[in-house]
Amino acid sequence: MAKIHREPGNDFCPQSLYLYGTYEEDGTPHFGMFCWFGWCWLDTDPEGPGGLGVMACIGEEKVTKDLIRKSGMLSANLVSESLLPLADYYGCTAGRENPDKMQRLPTVEPDQVLHVPTIGESPVSFELQVVEEKTLAQGRLENGGSNASTLFLCRVVNTTIDQRLMDKEVPFMDRLGLAAPVVTAGEERYISLTTGQDLGPWGGLMEAE
Repeated sequence: MAKIHREPGNDFCPQSLYLYGTYEEDGTPHFGMFCWFGWCWLDTDPEGPGGLGVMACIGEEKVTKDLIRKSGMLSANLVSESLLPLADYYGCTAGRENPDKMQRLPTVEPDQVLHVPTIGESPVSFELQVVEEKTLAQGRLENGGSNASTLFLCRVVNTTIDQRLMDKEVPFMDRLGLAAPVVTAGEERYISLTTGQDLGPWGGLMEAE
């Protein structure tokens, strides 16, 4: 296998898609789609056993980031193929320029542990508590806005999952097929994790919802 040099990039490195959920001040659920998401192990209590953590990075300033900062919490809902058209709409529609964005909502489940909205159609949902915020890059855009990239280090407080995915008598790959996660792997395309099928371009599916 021959390799060549290229500019830094993450094409061909799949990233799962998540809908981050928060509440607006009037109680309206708010969702945005993101893929800069990774796992870590947190030991924020020196006397505790530690626990599963999440690294959630959001670029630029946007409503989702504002709401996470205010509340210190969010949900992360895995995007499935059936949820993708609505997720594509959330990911390609800016909340600041579209105040009616949240007129289109999924099935919002009641609060469990944290006061965050989770999505009934998502196969796996996480409730996350922010333990640290760090600015990774800072700059100004031509329109006067900021392109600061912010890392939220979060503790996983609660997880809800489609009960069918917990049936270990069913082979794992079959259960993964039930979850039907969507990834993005470069060139602004959505890909089925289980079949490898090209599901379409960013911004090309939201009219189907």
